[in-house]
Amino acid sequence: MKKPIVFTGGHFDRASHLRSDPNWLQEKLSDPSSRFLPLYELKALIDLAAGASIDWRNVDEIREFIDAGAPFIFLGIADAVCYFAIDVSTLANPKNPPSPGWGKFIDVRSIAPQVSPGDAAALAQARSMIDWHNRHGFCAVCGAKTKPQELGYSRRCTNSTCNSVHFPRTDPVAIMMVTKGDKCLLGQGLNFPSDFYSCLAGFIEPGETIEQGVRREIMEESAIEIGDVRYQASQPWPYPSSLMIGCFAEAVSEEITVDKTELKDARWFAKDQVREMLKCSGNPSGLRMAAEMSLAHQLAKAWVE
Repeated sequence: MKKPIVFTGGHFDRASHLRSDPNWLQEKLSDPSSRFLPLYELKALIDLAAGASIDWRNVDEIREFIDAGAPFIFLGIADAVCYFAIDVSTLANPKNPPSPGWGKFIDVRSIAPQVSPGDAAALAQARSMIDWHNRHGFCAVCGAKTKPQELGYSRRCTNSTCNSVHFPRTDPVAIMMVTKGDKCLLGQGLNFPSDFYSCLAGFIEPGETIEQGVRREIMEESAIEIGDVRYQASQPWPYPSSLMIGCFAEAVSEEITVDKTELKDARWFAKDQVREMLKCSGNPSGLRMAAEMSLAHQLAKAWVE
């Protein structure tokens, strides 16, 4: 995995010690070097003129949105420049950019493989955070409205009796390359095309270790018993806000029993088969694996190499 996996190339200093300083924020909202990423219904503003990249806008260009109350979050600092994301969903029309010369609002998942690793990581951070705010306008404790604080990294209940603080959540998902000698186990999700296979995956439950979650999910979906589990790599997955935890899992049994409530099919594949499936991952049909941007693809690629 020499090339950064999509969404993992983040380089911002998130500077958490500055998020609660209102004076610092006001200074940066007047700083001409500050840059903002507008999002419309979780689609990001992208500049396609000279190759795909985030269309960062300066403070003057988004001042009207800030003044109108558009929610924004702090992404971080890079090369002494502060970067923010701002949700303009209720204020802008994506078919008519707010100003001439602006880019186009594009779905993050479709554009992420085309932008730089740093831009892709910023898109993942911005999309996950804006989506979390959209979903958590009310307190889970008492039901009162919540308001953002710490530049978007928490929300506080407006009920002074409750006063609960809520933080953005990240859901851990184990994704497993199950191997036994020179073959691997791949599965077919219920909504997958009939010739599309991928690594098994599932959410890690409260009270579980990563290893326990890996073994449980594989057993539940395929009845394969697992011995050693080895962590390989992780990937933020902002749909809406998961952390994919990629592992290799060594099978100690071989007979598959598919849980039809979880998978359509699961089978063993030889390395030569997987090599061909990886080559065909961008094809619309034929025996193939998940796209290159996915951690499943990267785990399979690491295995065959």
